[in-house]
Amino acid sequence: MSVLDNKKISFIGGGNMAQALISGLVSCGTEPSLITVADPSSDIREQLAAKGLNTVDPTADATAAVVDADIIVLAVKPQVMKAVIGAFADALNTQLVISVAAGLSTQMLSDMLNGYSNIVRAMPNTPAMIQMGATGLYGTDDISTEQKQLATAVMEASGLVMWVENEAHMHAVTAVSGSAPAYMFYFIESMVDKGIALGLDTEQASALALQTMIGAAKMALNSDEAPAELRRKVTSPNGTTQAAIESMQANDIGRQIGEAMQACYDRSGALSKEMSQ
Repeated sequence: MSVLDNKKISFIGGGNMAQALISGLVSCGTEPSLITVADPSSDIREQLAAKGLNTVDPTADATAAVVDADIIVLAVKPQVMKAVIGAFADALNTQLVISVAAGLSTQMLSDMLNGYSNIVRAMPNTPAMIQMGATGLYGTDDISTEQKQLATAVMEASGLVMWVENEAHMHAVTAVSGSAPAYMFYFIESMVDKGIALGLDTEQASALALQTMIGAAKMALNSDEAPAELRRKVTSPNGTTQAAIESMQANDIGRQIGEAMQACYDRSGALSKEMSQ
């Protein structure tokens, strides 16, 4: 039995992230008939209706998707959030509201919802689209233990979930996982480019780099040892791996990664401040 059994879930916005979360929920056993999506695009509504989901045109009825819902997932762009959710704020009662919009604090969302505060803020990442995501969650003091369990179940359908107790730590979540798939893609891109320069063809370099990234991540995930120890164990003295690691250390790659993450963290904070003005 799941805490989501018989719970009605409404998505405000039916874009890529919403569809990724919906796919995860359905894969984990949620009945499509329990899911409603409000989106102004008739194409998106038709596409989702064909999968057995309920759809609503919010321009015709702004409250239709929320009045009977147990959980409401806000999946629209931050720039249009206020206009979209303000239209149904008065229809909220005890529903759990989960926002996946970057940069919008729970206080900002509460203000947009006329003081409503049963809110959880989520920071997923793009691998949620293949149910391999990593999501940070923060909830206001007003959410119940049951609602926290509901939020966990919704986001766990698409991958790993971690709660933070301080909302300011959501900027760190952004730096560590929210934006991090791009870091991984950049590293893979660089490996492939150099592999080609060293004589491999594109298919060979891509396949080897991608499989190595997957394999290393799974080894680290399944090991009781820290990544630093795993690295040490595969670095034979005076061998090829040591030559590569020494080059990275000489170029202070670790510091550069840290600086990149700090830039992400700082920009996340700046965006939140900009949106609050």
